[in-house]
Amino acid sequence: MMNGKQLNVSSLISVVIPCFNDGQFVEQAVYSALNQTYPNIEVIVVDDGSNSETKQVLKILELKITRLITQENQGQSKARNIGIKEAKGEYILVLDSDDFSEPTFCEKAMHILTSDMDTKIVSCYANLILENGITTRFEPQGGSIKDFLFFNQSLGTSMFKKEDWAFCGGYDETMRNGFEDWEFFIRLLKNGGTAKVIKEPLYNYRKRLSSTTSIANKNKYELLNYILLKHKELYINNYELTIMHLLNKAEREEKEKIKNNERLEFKIGRTILIPIRWVKSLLK
Repeated sequence: MMNGKQLNVSSLISVVIPCFNDGQFVEQAVYSALNQTYPNIEVIVVDDGSNSETKQVLKILELKITRLITQENQGQSKARNIGIKEAKGEYILVLDSDDFSEPTFCEKAMHILTSDMDTKIVSCYANLILENGITTRFEPQGGSIKDFLFFNQSLGTSMFKKEDWAFCGGYDETMRNGFEDWEFFIRLLKNGGTAKVIKEPLYNYRKRLSSTTSIANKNKYELLNYILLKHKELYINNYELTIMHLLNKAEREEKEKIKNNERLEFKIGRTILIPIRWVKSLLK
């Protein structure tokens, strides 16, 4: 019970966990799904061509979960789509195998999804766990399609309806280098609806150098080009917002460049002046 309202728990949530070589972390991900306070949950793990060490861990976990699906390595989007296709739940939560959710996320997300028909995505704040052990906070803002045009305003691990996933065509399986969450959310929201964010850190995300997000940042402009061209009509229909965004971005980069040049010129000037001042001191 939340906010005095009884939550109907008859609807099934399917938690889909794609896994590729995450034997070290996948057990924590699975148990974070199994230990949700929302009682009506199935857990589906998709082994996307993992190594033998990970397969051993998954074999043990298979006894605890609803289903283990094994496939050759075909990428995260394909693994997610296969898991969701096999899911029996009306609601879907995609969970990365190296991350974990707090126990109340599903219950709180369901309260929002079932009480507001305009909501298509429910996300939350996240704890970013860096490889050096430092933890920072990530706070996505959610919103409508206009808020998602230039930035992803939701976590990849968000809850949505299976029928909405099917209607918009699922995850783009050609996107194997990142940003597939953002592109999927664009299609999910382009015909209306909003993304809501629970303002609590109910998700724990390991930010690793080998993560999909890190790989995406290395291919950032190639991926942006793909998304902008794929949704060309959407950006044309929001022409003024697109131009403003591009001009603001160019202005910020120019100011940063000037600042860096001034900083460099100061350092060079100081380096040159030091020996001159030293010589002057000797002549006094």
